[in-house]
Amino acid sequence: MLWQLFVVFLKIGSISFGGGYAIIALIQREVTDNGWIQPQKFQELVALAGMSPGSIATNTATLIGYSQLGLAGAAAATAGIILPSLIIVILCASFFLKMQGNRWVRASFYGLRPVITGFIIYAAVHFGAGGSGKPLLTWPNLGMLIICVLCLTAVLKYKLHPFAAILLSAVCGIVIF
Repeated sequence: MLWQLFVVFLKIGSISFGGGYAIIALIQREVTDNGWIQPQKFQELVALAGMSPGSIATNTATLIGYSQLGLAGAAAATAGIILPSLIIVILCASFFLKMQGNRWVRASFYGLRPVITGFIIYAAVHFGAGGSGKPLLTWPNLGMLIICVLCLTAVLKYKLHPFAAILLSAVCGIVIF
């Protein structure tokens, strides 16, 4: 099981572009397909991971690994998800300064932006809907949508600090749910 945790998160870490939120749906699929975590428990772990300092994907992997095999599971899952990024960042850093002015490199980055944005939106919709195939228009989803709109407005229009937005979301969750 320890090796399986490492391999699953190594695979996830190898294809995770766009940051942690972009791969939340992939993590959910892998861990629920393997029977490690139920969707409701997964959402709770992601919420906890999002409130913790650091990358949400790494925090989620650590929490899932810990929930399965304690500290050894947390270490295996964390190593699996960060190892590909570590290697890729080291390789990119060694070549990026030489290639940053290259027209093909710049063009590929512009091409990747909409894909990454799409992954993040997909993850938000999939995560918000519970990822269980339930209808989108339910009272809990409407409540989460209201909280999302309130926080986006607070951050974008009123320049609220993200930490304050997290606290605001928690208060809204207590009031609504």
